[in-house]
Amino acid sequence: MNYIDFFDHGATLYPQRTCLTDGELSLSYRETQAYTHRIALALQAENIGEGNKVAVYSPNHVMGFLAIIGIARNGATYVPVNAKNGLQENITILQNSDVEWLFYHSMFEEVVAGIRDRVPAIRGFICIDQPGNDIPMLETWCAGFDGKAEALPENPDRLMGLYATGGTTGQPKGVCITNRSAETMVAAALASMPCDQPPINLIVAPVTHGAGAIAWPLFIQGATQLLMSNVDPESILQMIERHKVTHLFLPPTVIYLMLAHPKVRDYDYSSLKYFIYAAAPMSADKLRQAIDVFGPVMVQYYGQAEATLTCTFMSVQDHLEALKPGNEHRLLSCGKATPFAKLAIMDDEGNLLDHNAHGELVVRGSLVMEGYYKNPEATEASRAHGWHHTGDIAYIDDDGFVFIVDRKKDMIITGGFNVFPSEIEQVIWSHPAVQDCAVIGVPDDKWGEAVKAVIEAVPGKSINEQDIIALCKQKLGSVKAPKSVEVWETLPRSPVGKVLKKNIRSTFWQDHERAI
Repeated sequence: MNYIDFFDHGATLYPQRTCLTDGELSLSYRETQAYTHRIALALQAENIGEGNKVAVYSPNHVMGFLAIIGIARNGATYVPVNAKNGLQENITILQNSDVEWLFYHSMFEEVVAGIRDRVPAIRGFICIDQPGNDIPMLETWCAGFDGKAEALPENPDRLMGLYATGGTTGQPKGVCITNRSAETMVAAALASMPCDQPPINLIVAPVTHGAGAIAWPLFIQGATQLLMSNVDPESILQMIERHKVTHLFLPPTVIYLMLAHPKVRDYDYSSLKYFIYAAAPMSADKLRQAIDVFGPVMVQYYGQAEATLTCTFMSVQDHLEALKPGNEHRLLSCGKATPFAKLAIMDDEGNLLDHNAHGELVVRGSLVMEGYYKNPEATEASRAHGWHHTGDIAYIDDDGFVFIVDRKKDMIITGGFNVFPSEIEQVIWSHPAVQDCAVIGVPDDKWGEAVKAVIEAVPGKSINEQDIIALCKQKLGSVKAPKSVEVWETLPRSPVGKVLKKNIRSTFWQDHERAI
């Protein structure tokens, strides 16, 4: 199927149901469908179609989402531009993706002036919410196009999206996602999260990432997509109660903020069916707290831009089983392989390992990307030995549960021992005064690398360094316990909420020739 078919399925079944709303503008499925036909026809009139790259640079906004759907209907390749990225990173993404057309929100008017000078390949700009500086407004630009865009021929190999990698370890690469990969992601999401009624999905995390991806299988089921442009913990809690939200996708860092809010237990969350967490590991202790507060609704996906969202799934029932005595370690799992992803553990020589052995998690199947855009060397490296390499160290237990141990690049070698920060972070997260933390290796004359914890405290609470070290020694022993602890007001994070360990590491390695 083509990507637009998933939206149109919902529009056929639920034409009068509210499709998109952001508090200021609400559109039904029928209205959304008609509007996106006009966008597709207007793009076609500009000679934009299959093979052309079209970007959307907007916060979560109804008109921004209309542009995304219109691009899918036109058959062009959608390039998401994260509204929270720095300007230079977004310019790099636009340049490297060969973007020719850009939809943007008026809040970026001044930024777009710089983009026009530095990315001359972009030949068309449209402001989605109001007229720009010599730039037409979306509504005016496509107003004269009536009727329907011609249905796209079936083409599973059509490049529907070009997604930038996180850029946490260097320049972002363009991930080529075809209709086939997108269809696999949608099928896996539908299989893992069945619904018996049209969902109400609250989109708080950026639509450019996982929150946007999960919206498409929900379109099929007639979902109402509620868009929030700002992350405010109490507003999220209020929205769940007020709008009877059934689906919510958030990174753990935002969930921590919600759990720490003094009014977290003041609202009704009984409408929730699936509270999805993804994008980063979650504290097992805070996960227990989330189940207690929000109910038996927590679910987890594991994936990455190169294998979108749905490599594994940890169901509601899996979480409940993990709460039983003897199963508590499963709260550290990211679940089991979804039906459309084949997973294995591989050593550095390309050998597949048995259950419970640690190695790199590798993936096969149509979920996996076509490759990196115009980067054959990186593409070839990513699929060595016939599998996609995730860069994550993991193991799969005898029951099929996948446990991500850490990123390969984050492993600390201290005194000749391999130490995985995530194991230490889980212990530190259990301390009641810890909001979030990052464990890294720092230069040390004796150990080569010494384990260091950088902590963000719960607002209003203080943290004693020796208490943290003693807790880790008790749980993990002296080798894995931090040799030092620092408390920072806030930890640096990516636009999708991942703690940026490279930024933290650079603070301690900047005067050293080698960061190892």
